[in-house]
Amino acid sequence: MLRSRIRRAWLTTAAAATLAFTGLAVPGHADDLPPDVPDSWIQEPRATEGTPSPGLAARDWTGPGGAASPGDFTLSPGGMNAETTRRVTRLDSVLPKMGVQNLLAGANRDARPWCSRDPFGTAPDPDLKYCLQNDDSVSREWVPQGFTGVSDAKDNELWGDAGNIQLFASYDGWDPGRENDPDPGGDCTAGELEDNDACNQKGVRVTFVQSRTNPATGSPEIKYRHVLLGWTYVNSADHISFDGLHASEYPIQKGVHAGGIVWYGNYLYLADTRNGLRVFDMRYIMDLNPDGDASTNDPMGSDTDGVKTTANVQDKTKVGRHNNVWYSFGYRYVMPQVAAWRFKATQSNPKGSYACVSTGAPKASHISLDRSTVPDRLLMGEYCRPQSGYPSTGRIASYPVADLAGRSADVPAQGWANYLPMTSGGAQGAVAYDGTLYVNQSAGTDEPGNLWRYKWDNGQLVQDGQAVKTARGAEDLYVERGTGRLWSVSEHRPGVAADCTANPDPGDPAGTDYCQRVLYAHKLSWLDGRP
Repeated sequence: MLRSRIRRAWLTTAAAATLAFTGLAVPGHADDLPPDVPDSWIQEPRATEGTPSPGLAARDWTGPGGAASPGDFTLSPGGMNAETTRRVTRLDSVLPKMGVQNLLAGANRDARPWCSRDPFGTAPDPDLKYCLQNDDSVSREWVPQGFTGVSDAKDNELWGDAGNIQLFASYDGWDPGRENDPDPGGDCTAGELEDNDACNQKGVRVTFVQSRTNPATGSPEIKYRHVLLGWTYVNSADHISFDGLHASEYPIQKGVHAGGIVWYGNYLYLADTRNGLRVFDMRYIMDLNPDGDASTNDPMGSDTDGVKTTANVQDKTKVGRHNNVWYSFGYRYVMPQVAAWRFKATQSNPKGSYACVSTGAPKASHISLDRSTVPDRLLMGEYCRPQSGYPSTGRIASYPVADLAGRSADVPAQGWANYLPMTSGGAQGAVAYDGTLYVNQSAGTDEPGNLWRYKWDNGQLVQDGQAVKTARGAEDLYVERGTGRLWSVSEHRPGVAADCTANPDPGDPAGTDYCQRVLYAHKLSWLDGRP
């Protein structure tokens, strides 16, 4: 089905009744296509682009590493939070749930430590490297970004007996948005939209990775499982349903970029670039194949109409409820959004470029957690490339993360806010630990990234040592406290000119598949000892 016929950002039934369908073909069954509405339904409508916020001159550009205004980062509870809670409760009554430990016990994919894939080239080797399965390593569709793990989630770094857990988020980079069909700038032709699974707009998925000792063999093993993220809606048939994550997004991606994630307690926070944060709950991971046999449609519950439903995890072309059957683009597990936080200030960042304004609402490009402070703090930073008239290298600030659990009052950034020190910008991820801010900076599509270290000095961020070369396509950062490791993931894939060339440079050994994606970690002690 063409994308112009499967767009799914919907209103509730009452609002749908007033919506005019302009040139939109509607299938006969109401479950197949709820009404189409603006993307802002997912959260509160954003302030008008380009309209200055009151008080923007409070603290303008102060230079790389200089102080920024914490107030610009203030988050307000999403106006749809109460309605979202009702919808998730309703979805919970229909679909069974699966906990994190059981999900990982049935993890269906394998990663391997130390293999030939080497996105580091002439950069120093990491302390540890995990290689994903081939399809994930080279996928044109799924692009890794955000990173977190159980060290963020729990102070004792334990989630039951599930062992060590890392999570990374990926966005649908092949067909990320929902534009007119066929998308003039997209990768899918009109013919492919009918047949190519990758041309379905899936949004964002989170991958749960478990490293542990196999109890049967005593050998180390790394297993992982993908979970599709979604948001709930009530369709025109008054049925609860869900869809993948989609929103108008800065500036290249039409979907949610998932540039940073933080797992804290039961909650997973996801960076939503122009809006703020989306919130998910580990207690609401829905299982659409409880018996583990994908060849049969498992029975699900009934909605308010009492009609029983089933689930199909073989058909990868549909999502949500259709004719009393649930679909999820072929994924067994779906985790719905439970709340949102939006920036209180006006969003005035220019579209169509990587430039950033110096004041007003920031971009939520990447997030991380600092558990070395009291209280624990969620860090939020921007990816920016300075341009004429837009000198900002990107801002970063922190919030007491526990304040985000209440969702009843504004949460301002507290403690500090600064412009990032690198003069060329390009911060893909940043995390603080024991007074050091570590920042991953991309350095071109075919060059190793830079891992910078900074300290705070009289309210300024100042460079601490030289940049450490790291992976091509280096992304978000995560501190694993117990092992003393700093984790990240590389995003590039081979053979695509926009990401990296098909042939290694002369400094790379032949046959290393140098651009395939890996999860990797550096020892903090090694990094801190570098000149």
